[in-house]
Amino acid sequence: MRISGFEITRFQFARDRVVGDSQVRADEVNVAAVELIDEAGNRGLGFAQTLFQPLPAADEIVRVFNEEVWPNLEGQIPLALVHRINRPRGGNQRAFTLPFHEALQVALWDLAAKQVNMPLHTLLGSRRSKVRAYASGLDYHLSDSEFVELFGHADSLGYQAFKIKVGNPDFAWDMHRLDLVTKTVRPDAQFMIDANEAWGSKEALVKLEAIHRAGFKLLWVEDPILRLDFDGLRLLRNNTPWTLINSGEYLDAAGKRALMLAGGTDILNVHGQVTDVMRIGWLAAELGIPVSLGNTFLEVGVHMACALPEVEWLEYSFQNFDHLVEQPIEIRDGWAYAPDRPGHGLVLSANARLEWSCPSVTDKLASPAFPTKLVS
Repeated sequence: MRISGFEITRFQFARDRVVGDSQVRADEVNVAAVELIDEAGNRGLGFAQTLFQPLPAADEIVRVFNEEVWPNLEGQIPLALVHRINRPRGGNQRAFTLPFHEALQVALWDLAAKQVNMPLHTLLGSRRSKVRAYASGLDYHLSDSEFVELFGHADSLGYQAFKIKVGNPDFAWDMHRLDLVTKTVRPDAQFMIDANEAWGSKEALVKLEAIHRAGFKLLWVEDPILRLDFDGLRLLRNNTPWTLINSGEYLDAAGKRALMLAGGTDILNVHGQVTDVMRIGWLAAELGIPVSLGNTFLEVGVHMACALPEVEWLEYSFQNFDHLVEQPIEIRDGWAYAPDRPGHGLVLSANARLEWSCPSVTDKLASPAFPTKLVS
């Protein structure tokens, strides 16, 4: 069945908490649901998100989609598109005006799986239906009391691994946060830290040694230094045998390949572009490099996580998007479960489309606030 139509729904609402890291801060959600529709009425759903600025009004999003995206989708077969390899040249090698890339990959795979009546993870070749999930706070801008509340809540839900943000100019602050989280959660927990490239390579080595001497056991340190400093990342790998280096989050597929071949990571960090994740995941498997699924919108990454052999962890960050869909991904006792429903299993909520859609750009202070805090 061929793609015959699309629908785009714009959302803009205040987050239930400020999220961010040592480099970024966000207190509002700006996202557009992109639904691709086939001749039988099946819908494939993906989400286009901006972090710092609102998306344009809905009619402008549709105009850009019609001009830049739709001509290459109309009348096409979804399963053929997700496997198509393009050869971009010169000026054709550029991003869309709006962030449609990930939304399209997710929506096309969702639609393709629905057309063959299979869960997405099954279509991708999974041998399992669950993967370990760790609680990630996006917590850099929280007060100590908010930090403790968030991770205490995560612990009560059964999470056994926890990732916190570091990279403060005052290293004592980082050490204090590590001390707080270890005292807040279960005694046998595993811990990760994420510096979001806040450090230089020598600085990172000095700080990681100080963390180790203080008795903090880290499963991994994520993005400690600049993404393209492959020599520095290799230096850290070779000189910190007590922890793992998780990197690659900010690199495209070609960059991730170069990173692995340069020996710059112990664990490769991937995100939500289904086709890209599967292709680079296959290379990681050949090289014997474990993969972690970073934040994916509404945890759709659980499907790739279950399908790739080298994935050990999926990130969950309590971002409270669940009200946008009829039935979110289930996470229970520290495990994320891939739905057995056709496609990726996420369907845009009729109530969200009615009550939460926001066709026009609104002033941030006027954005509706999602009222529920600390949703599991």
